[in-house]
Amino acid sequence: MRAILKHKKRANASHSAAGNAVSFLILTVMGLFMALPIILSVSNSLKPLEELFVFPPKFLVRNPTTDNFTDLLTLMSESWVPFTRYFFNTIFVTVAGTLGHLLIASMCAFALAKRKFPGAKLIFGIIVTALMFSVQVTAIPNYLIMSKIGWLDTYASLIVPAMAKPLGLFLMKQFMEQIPDALLEAARIDGAREFTVFFRVALPQVKPALLTLVIFCFQDLWNMQGATYIYSEKLKTLPYALSQISAAGISRAGVSAAVTVIMMTVPIILFILCQSNIVETMASSGIKD
Repeated sequence: MRAILKHKKRANASHSAAGNAVSFLILTVMGLFMALPIILSVSNSLKPLEELFVFPPKFLVRNPTTDNFTDLLTLMSESWVPFTRYFFNTIFVTVAGTLGHLLIASMCAFALAKRKFPGAKLIFGIIVTALMFSVQVTAIPNYLIMSKIGWLDTYASLIVPAMAKPLGLFLMKQFMEQIPDALLEAARIDGAREFTVFFRVALPQVKPALLTLVIFCFQDLWNMQGATYIYSEKLKTLPYALSQISAAGISRAGVSAAVTVIMMTVPIILFILCQSNIVETMASSGIKD
């Protein structure tokens, strides 16, 4: 009884006005600290060239200008490949790779989590092992495979490897295991086929994990240059084109800062829209009834 009373007192103390104020202050300071790189990037993109190289360096812009973005648009318009082509390539690869990864990862996770078949544990063990390998380790095998099947210099060389990333499958399996088997069996008893059970019963239950995967996969593909597999200028992505423009030296330092802001804007907006689902995913992953 005393232990229960002590626990209640601690709970009440944690919800006191002073405790809430301290928590709010700490979170505010941490939030501002984590926002500093974004603020610095935006500030640098608005600085004229002389402010970028002033010493000692200034954190905030003194004489804001949009010349860096104007120069970037001018340089892109002078390219023999239209700017819209690079943008289309990036959007197509990002959307196709993200949707394909979500579909394949969720379907495989559903089979591993809710179906018992020989070798299921071995397959999942291989998936967990694959999490230890970085992109640099698998770059050469991926290149050799793409070369053998004739997919070099095609969209497939960027989209297909993105569909087979093990992280999405691992995360989806952990969430699929939390779906009650009784819920799935009730749908089957009502006459629902397996694909109906998967799309209309299982997937809505793991929506936070799906949206978390959207952010992770979208960010990876959005920033992918793909120069290892793509040689044709008409198939190259926006990050590659922008990196070539900003790599011309000191004279394009302002343009490089503008490129940084453009490339980080879309992932940040996507994260803001889905942040509540990411928090829910991290809070409940690995928890089982």
